Amino acid sequence: MSRVCKVKSAYASKFKIAVIGCGNVGATAAYAMLIDGTPSEMMLIDIDKKRAEGLSLDFVHSLPFWQYTKIGFSDSYADCKDADLVVITAGARQKEGETRLDLVEKNKAIFDDIIPKIVSAAPNAILLIVSNPVDVLTYHAQKISGLPRNRVFGSGTMLDTARFQYHISERLCLSPRSIDAYVLGEHGDSSFPVFGSANVAGKPLLDFEGFNKEVAMECYEETRQAAYRIINDIGFTSYSIGMVIREIMLAIYSHARIVVPLSVVLDDYYGHSDVALSVPCVLDSDGVSEVIHVPLNEEEQRGLRKSVETLRQYL
Repeated sequence: MSRVCKVKSAYASKFKIAVIGCGNVGATAAYAMLIDGTPSEMMLIDIDKKRAEGLSLDFVHSLPFWQYTKIGFSDSYADCKDADLVVITAGARQKEGETRLDLVEKNKAIFDDIIPKIVSAAPNAILLIVSNPVDVLTYHAQKISGLPRNRVFGSGTMLDTARFQYHISERLCLSPRSIDAYVLGEHGDSSFPVFGSANVAGKPLLDFEGFNKEVAMECYEETRQAAYRIINDIGFTSYSIGMVIREIMLAIYSHARIVVPLSVVLDDYYGHSDVALSVPCVLDSDGVSEVIHVPLNEEEQRGLRKSVETLRQYL
């Protein structure tokens, strides 16, 4: 029996986004989404109201150069009201020498405070978790929010995958958009590359001349170290994750049904449940409407188990 596909017009009259946290990541993500022109309204929320106000003022001064968006600012989560998408970037920032998992307790406490307030104000919104450690906080947010799993998910390894595709593309002299290869698992040190199904136009990645498992692992190691390198150089990462958030927003707005790796609470994925990490997901206006069970070889299944075991220690 063929599947019946839900169709939704991209020409919605209203699409409100609330960005929680106006630090480097929140500001960059908001800027990327505004340039895109998709939101009809954007609310910038930060406990430091002056920061939110200053960012809002900087944005509205550029409105003559793009499609009009109503921009507001606040220090109250009540102003998430009627939001279709809430992007949560609030929390302690990863510093040089820290892993993402070092931030667990500080950011869990922040989420205990803000998630119930956000859900009370915007009970029908999709929650996109970006704060680190994103997998632990996605799990925590889903549990304390009481929302369905499809409406609470994290940016996960979507950025890791983009970095991976870039480093592979440099070796093959191709556009990163032509590389079909994922990084899955934890958005962190226990992530793992999926080479068994990696390809370019159906040709297995490891069949390309001069590209072997050793080269592939070099690309993955460059990917795994990328955030540490950038934080060492400029103190934070924000621009590439800002573009990831823009892509997620656009897929939700347009009911795109694209497949991307996102952090979701698992339900019997290769036998693993009740932990959040990144697997390939179908993303559309319902949020994560489907999880794709991709073939993983024995090495990749070991990588998945390692990520699960690593993250369970922090739940």
